[in-house]
Order: sequence, then structure tokens, then C-alpha cells
Amino acid sequence: MTQPLSPSDYLKKILTARVYDVAVESDLQPAHALSRRLNNLVLLKREDQQPVFSFKLRGAYNKMAHLSQEQLDKGVICASAGNHAQGVAMSARKLGTRAVVVMPTTTPQLKIDAVKTLGGDVVLHGDSYSDAYEHAARLQQEQGLTFVHPFDDPDVIAGQGTIAMEILRQLQSLGSRRLDAVFVAIGGGGLISGVANYIKAVRPEIKVIGVQMNDSDAMAQSVRAHQRVQLADVGLFSDGTAVKLVGEETFRVAQGLVDEFVLVDTDAVCAAIKDIFVDTRSIVEPAGALAVAAIKQYV
Repeated sequence: MTQPLSPSDYLKKILTARVYDVAVESDLQPAHALSRRLNNLVLLKREDQQPVFSFKLRGAYNKMAHLSQEQLDKGVICASAGNHAQGVAMSARKLGTRAVVVMPTTTPQLKIDAVKTLGGDVVLHGDSYSDAYEHAARLQQEQGLTFVHPFDDPDVIAGQGTIAMEILRQLQSLGSRRLDAVFVAIGGGGLISGVANYIKAVRPEIKVIGVQMNDSDAMAQSVRAHQRVQLADVGLFSDGTAVKLVGEETFRVAQGLVDEFVLVDTDAVCAAIKDIFVDTRSIVEPAGALAVAAIKQYV
């Protein structure tokens, strides 16, 4: 049995991740109005500046860039509620391979159209990510494709971890190394696994706080129970974090490295979307506002 990867193993994977062929280093931007209201400096990591408007491109490309030519020749498949799908489709186009994308029937049309525009072959199946995932696993077997998991894969996790690498570097240019806590939205746990591994390897005193919807809190429940808990149902307001069962590896990492969890409700996320708009003039999807909603509760 292979040994689980340690934070120092992940640190090496993050430092050597291939994300910048497609991703950009997004801004770390002070939220001035929100900071004044909360009497704390709040910084927003602007992953909406990515070519597919989400961080998911990082992990998808890093995973696919590590595939063999034989695997790329056969093509890749993924299951996604939207953002990972766009990341896989764009990565496939860059690497010259075929991407089959299985999406829940509940996926917003905007995200379906975006995947098609990027050249992905879209298959709609099931009501949730978990349903789409099971269907994708069947198609993978039938067609000999390589599965690009949206979160439960060390290469995907390492790709997302480059966000934390950028944050700590960008802090310097903002004139202070001080950072008390990083708030990270959780669906399946890929983003927080990457962020926590990097931060705990480099600056372990910084708190890593996971944020979930109160009706989609599979990770928080799993960590409390010391084993993965499958939810019977998930709320769909924050479709980007609507996951019934977190990953094995992401659960292992979160259980070991995440300091605490905050749950937020729909009203809090709606208010946070408005707060982000006031400071940035950008309208984020609900999943992109979870962390701001949690900061407001936390302080």
C-alpha cells in the first residue's frame, strides 16, 4: 500500500504544478468597504479572473498535463456541476484531446453552453453531481477514457493549491506578511485540500477555515463523524458546492489540516454576493460568496 502524501509531498507537487499554460495569477484584492464594516482587512482572491471564471481550471489542467500521450489520444471524461467541466474542456482543447463531460440535469444552461463552446462533448444525467459521477464512471469503462476527478486526485489538489502559493507571495506586495485566516468554500474538498497543504507546510500558524452551506455540509459532518458521511440530499442554491459525498483523499487532508468549519445559509450567501459586488462590481455565483458570508459570521 502506498503511503499517504504528507504536506511536504504536496508542497513539492504544488511548486511544480503545471497550471500557468492556461491559468493566470489572479489578483489578491482588498475589499475596502467590507473591511471597514468588519474592522478587519478582508482580501479577496479573484479567481473569477480565470479564463473560465473559476479556479477549477488549475487542477484540471495539472492533472491532464501529467497524462501520457496514449491516454491523451484516447481522451478524458469528467463529471461536473459546471466549473470543473469548463476547466477540463479548455484543458483538452489546449492539449489536443477529446473531453466527454457528464453534467447533472440541474446544471445552469450558462455552464452547459460554456462547455460546448470550449469543445466538450456534454452528456446530461441525474439530479446531482453524485448521479453524474456514477454515469461518467460507466462511460469511462465503456470507452477507455481517463477520468479527471473534480477533487479527489492529488494532481488536481496540487493544481488548486497554487492559489495558496500565490496568496502568500502576493501578501508581500500588499505590504504585510500578516494573515490570520484563510476562508475556503468546500464542495468535494479539492480546493481546501490544496490550500491547507500549502499553508500548513509553509505558514502553519495561519488558520484554514472551511465553509459549507448548511444544507450541503458533507465535509463538516464527515470530519465530526471521523468517517465520510453521504448526504441523502443537498441544497442546490450553491450548485458549485452541492456534493453528497466528499473524496477519500480530500476527507483525509481536511480531517488532518483544516482548523474549523463554518456553515452559512442562503440568506447569508445572498448578502455576501451583494457585499462582493459593492467592492468589486462583479457578480459572483453563490459558491464564490460562501467564504465572504463566513468571514462576516466569524468576526
